[in-house]
Amino acid sequence: MTNAQFPHFSDRIKNIPESFIREILKVSSRPEMISFAGGLPNPNFFPVEKLASAAEKVLSKDGKAALQYWITEGYLPLRDYIAQWQSRRMGYRIEAEEVLMLNGSQQGLDLVGKLFLNPGNTALLEGPSYLGAIQAFAAYQPIFHHIEIKGGGPDIKSFNEAMKKLGPAIFYCIPNFQNPTGNTYDRFHREQIASTDCSPNTIWVEDNPYGEIYFEDNSLPNLCSLLPERTVHLGSFSKIISPGMRLGWAVGPREVMRRMAIAKQASDLHSNNLAQRIVYQFLVDNSLDQHLNSIRSFYKEQASLMIRSMQDHFPEEVSWITPKGGMFIWATLPEGLKASALLVKATQQNVIFVPGDHFYVGGCDGGNSLRMNFSNPSQGEIVKGVKIMGELIHSMMQGESPPDA
Repeated sequence: MTNAQFPHFSDRIKNIPESFIREILKVSSRPEMISFAGGLPNPNFFPVEKLASAAEKVLSKDGKAALQYWITEGYLPLRDYIAQWQSRRMGYRIEAEEVLMLNGSQQGLDLVGKLFLNPGNTALLEGPSYLGAIQAFAAYQPIFHHIEIKGGGPDIKSFNEAMKKLGPAIFYCIPNFQNPTGNTYDRFHREQIASTDCSPNTIWVEDNPYGEIYFEDNSLPNLCSLLPERTVHLGSFSKIISPGMRLGWAVGPREVMRRMAIAKQASDLHSNNLAQRIVYQFLVDNSLDQHLNSIRSFYKEQASLMIRSMQDHFPEEVSWITPKGGMFIWATLPEGLKASALLVKATQQNVIFVPGDHFYVGGCDGGNSLRMNFSNPSQGEIVKGVKIMGELIHSMMQGESPPDA
């Protein structure tokens, strides 16, 4: 079939940036490639046998209902489980009616955009920010504005000024083990930004896909617990059970959840009914805490190994953020070195990662930074891949040709 010309694509679709990560993951399928690029959970922690057992129970006990259409809001027992679970996390009572099931928390970003963004509205984001959020919001043609993230969270002065001058329609953030930096807001920054005198029209969007993958402390308050009346909190089973199930959830004020459900009806009618029931059965039959503790222990070990390898092989001029949870390490090269140039050389030696400029709207910053994933590669791949990257960085700093593969 020849490529025809289609002149009538909407301005909306033209506005969505292509995902560099999705494109580079095509390269990672080569068996010899060491990938630090994707945000993939480690498949060794997919509870395959337990999910199979749960599926068998669901189909044998209530198979006809599980295979039928269902209500948009989602399977009530699962929503009630999430409500009780999140109530313990948030420190206030959440009802099932304040929970909406999603096709992954990514869908929540799209629904938030539909509800709250008109063309020309301001969307306030962390700098850098999650590429998937930039893609989702870009469809609704806002004006993006980045707020610098420092050690403990957003720069407070810049945040207050942006809130007063821009009156953003949404503020999107990942306070726990942020993607891409791995950074975590400290208590001071959470409380400071929650007390900001912001526009009455600003909705806070707290994305929390990594919140359960903490290595040490889990006592920090979520923004949703500090501003429950104006926050949409997004969670996901993708990082803790299975991304292939495509199940996430939103927690927020009832009227917001009601309108998100209406928008969802127009999108997909409802999330996968069978998958919701299987996940619920898995949660009922097994200890979620025990499952999560196994993931946390392994990911902490993986992160520590990557940090030690970077200390051994990266030049001392390279800096990085040591994560307290999540899946990523954000490294910054010396000024004058481009992560994109390093990627070209690294790819030739079968190592890939994501250059930092892809996490800014229009690639406006982050040119000498990069994101590295530690959850999915093997320990041998971490040591080998970091060593290759270190050799390449040394050679680039010295203006030499890279060593042969």
